[in-house]
Amino acid sequence: MQRNRFLGDILSTLFDRSETIPRTDDTRDIFDLCRALLSNEGNVSGLSLAETALKRYRTLSDDDKVAFFLFLNDELDIDAPALSVLAAAYAEDPSPVAFEALSATAEPKRQELLRRLNQPLGATADLVAMRVDLLRILKEHPELARTNHDFTHLLRSWFNRGFLVLKAINWDTPARILDKIVAYEAVHQINDLDDLRRRLYPPDRRCFAFFHPAMPDEPLIFVEVALTKAVPGSVTKLLSEGRTPLEAEDAKTAVFYSISNCQKGLTGISFGNLLIKQVVAELSMSFPQLERFVTLSPIPGLNRWLATQTEDQEYGHIASAILEHSADPQDLRIMAARYLLAAKRGDGMPLDPVARFHLNNGAEVYDIHADADLSVNGRTQSSGAMVNYMYDLSRTQAHHEDFALRSIVAATKPTHTLSTTALPNKPKEPTP
Repeated sequence: MQRNRFLGDILSTLFDRSETIPRTDDTRDIFDLCRALLSNEGNVSGLSLAETALKRYRTLSDDDKVAFFLFLNDELDIDAPALSVLAAAYAEDPSPVAFEALSATAEPKRQELLRRLNQPLGATADLVAMRVDLLRILKEHPELARTNHDFTHLLRSWFNRGFLVLKAINWDTPARILDKIVAYEAVHQINDLDDLRRRLYPPDRRCFAFFHPAMPDEPLIFVEVALTKAVPGSVTKLLSEGRTPLEAEDAKTAVFYSISNCQKGLTGISFGNLLIKQVVAELSMSFPQLERFVTLSPIPGLNRWLATQTEDQEYGHIASAILEHSADPQDLRIMAARYLLAAKRGDGMPLDPVARFHLNNGAEVYDIHADADLSVNGRTQSSGAMVNYMYDLSRTQAHHEDFALRSIVAATKPTHTLSTTALPNKPKEPTP
C-alpha cells in the first residue's frame, strides 16, 4: 500500500511538471494567446497558455506594451449595450438566472483574463510588474484608467489582509531579502552594510515586513522601529553611529521612524495601516512595559508649501528665511505646525501626504522638531523639520472617525498652541 502511494506521488509530480512546462512552439502573438486563454482552449490548456503569454509579454517593446494595454482596454471591455438590456431585464425580473447573466456581463473580460494569467507559479509577481508598466503608460494614455481600475480591483483582492504574512527582519534574515530592504528604503537611505547592521542588530532596534505567499522573497512594505525611553526629536541622533544601545526591556517608547512601500505595481493598495496596527500588537506582547507608540516622520510637503507663502505680508519673510536655511528654529516649528494643522487641499484634507496617512490611521500630531533630519533630503523637503505622530490606542478609532468624516486634525494642546504663536515682524528697511 505504501509503495502504491509512493508511485502515485511520483506520477502526480510528473504530470504536474508536464503541465508547467511552457509551450515553446506556439507562434501566436500575445493578442491571439489572450483570446485563446479566454476561450474553451483556455479551459483545457490554461496553464500553458498563461505561461506562454506572460513570457511573450516580457519580450514586448514599449510600443507593443501600449498596444497590449489598449487591447485590454478596448477589445476586452464590457459590452455596454448588452449590459443595458440585461439590467432592464433584471429590473423586471430579479431572478437568480437574470442576476447571474447581469453579473457576468457587468465584469470586463480583462478581469477574467488577468485571473487566468495568474495561474502559473510566479505569475502574481509578473502581473505586479505589468502594472508598473501600465502606471507609466497611463500618464500618456489616460483612457487606460479603466484597465488600471481592474488591475487595482484584482490586486486588492489577491493582496488582502488574509494573505499577508508579517515577518521580523533581523541580521539573520537571508541576504537576498536584506538586499531588498536596502534597495527599497524610501525615507532614510541605508548607506552600507554597517548602516544596515545599526538598524537591525542592536537590542533596541526592530524591523517588520509584510510578505505574500505568491512573492515570498519580495517585501511589500516594511517599518523600522527604535525602542527608546523618551519620544525622540532627531532621526540624526536616532541613527547615530556613536549612540549607546538601550536594553529593550528598559524601553518605554516604540518609535516608527521609517515606513517604506516596496512594490510600485501595488500603488494605491494600502498596507501601512495594517502593518502599524499589527506591529503595535506584536511589540505590546513582547514588551508590555511600553507606554507610547509614536512616529518620527518627515514633512515632505513643507518646503513646497513655504515656497507659495513667501509673498504673504504676515509671515512671508519667515517662509523665505526657512527656505534659505537662516530662520530661527522656533520659527520653523511654528510654520511647520501651521502647515500640518491648517494647510488643506480643496477637499479639506491636509496638504501633507504623510500627515494624511497617519491622521487617517487615527494618530494625532504630537510634537514638531527643528534640526531633526540634517540629511540632504531632510533639508530639501522640510529644512530639517520632523514631526511625531502619537498612536494612543484608546483614541485611534475616535481620531480616525473625526478625520475621515469631518477632516478634523487631531493634535496635542502644545501643538495647537504652537500653530497660533505669533511670529516676529519683518525688520524695517533702513532709511537711506
